[in-house]
Amino acid sequence: MKSIPQHLSIFLSLLFFLCFSGAKAQVFPDRVWQHASENEAKGWNNPKMEAFHEYLVDSTKITGLMIVHKGKVVFDYGDLEELSYIASIRKSVLSMLYGQYVEDGTIRLNKTIQELGIDDVEGILPIEQSATIQDIISARSGVYHPEGYAGGMQEYAPERGSVKPGSHWLYSNWDFNVAGYVFEQETGKNIYDEVERQLANPLHMQDWDRSIQHKQGNTSISKYLAYPMWFSTRDMARLGLLMLNKGKWKDTQVISESWVDEMLKQRTSHEELNKNVPVFRGTGVNYGYGYMWWLWQNVSDPRFEGAYSAKGAMGQNITVYPAIETVLVFKTKAAYERVNSSAVRIKVAQKAAKIFTMED
Repeated sequence: MKSIPQHLSIFLSLLFFLCFSGAKAQVFPDRVWQHASENEAKGWNNPKMEAFHEYLVDSTKITGLMIVHKGKVVFDYGDLEELSYIASIRKSVLSMLYGQYVEDGTIRLNKTIQELGIDDVEGILPIEQSATIQDIISARSGVYHPEGYAGGMQEYAPERGSVKPGSHWLYSNWDFNVAGYVFEQETGKNIYDEVERQLANPLHMQDWDRSIQHKQGNTSISKYLAYPMWFSTRDMARLGLLMLNKGKWKDTQVISESWVDEMLKQRTSHEELNKNVPVFRGTGVNYGYGYMWWLWQNVSDPRFEGAYSAKGAMGQNITVYPAIETVLVFKTKAAYERVNSSAVRIKVAQKAAKIFTMED
């Protein structure tokens, strides 16, 4: 069989993307998720799905996973109900909470660390004091103070005081933890209460439990605590579906469409990210960075066009694929001491979208 000419292949890819990127998922779960009918899931019912299931069983430590297409479940695996630690996905959730307070002027993104009165155990250097809230939520603060809650990549940090705020990307939990502190200081609201008010209640989450959410951190290193979160897999899928629909849930605009666009606007390119943190080179995905969301860039497969992710250690993930109206979520329960490598997490996100085909 002859291969498809390159120009025709490009044309078909563009046609595929145009056909699927314009539509938005219109189906939303009530209290309980709906499963897609055989006809609705026909693009997913193929040997690739069977191979994907085998891969999950044989090659991953994932404890719960869902694929949602046009608002209905086309595949699930493992325990979808248990509440467990979602690691750094907490940062993407916080970004979602910021929106209404930025837009009503309560949080001014150009406000500096100095204006906020931010100080820490070892002090803040003069050059660091000009970092803004926008720099912080973009992971571009230039403040490389030790983090009191592990999970950043400060082994790649430049020397303190050597970088002008806003000019250099580094994934640092100091930034992310301070982002939580700033949110609470400027709004007068508790992060977990706001998750409940802004997200859990409007989205009719099945498993959210405010009582188990609590902050952690070593205040002898940094006084800014982390805000870990515990979610179920199926409630994480609601967050993904909300993002897919540009912040709209049924007839309610839960997060403004403009803020969703702001969160997903490139603040750091994949070229800079790969340069600053070499561990991302050659992983199979070129990530850019927005406001605490990872952006899939430089993609060749149209199914990944415009995709973005919230990612967490051990194997926590929300990935949205707008071009195919799909959300993937998976979790790996930390209490089981089960860990998926970074390579495995990326493969799962790639394999899931590649299951989908337009063929009947």
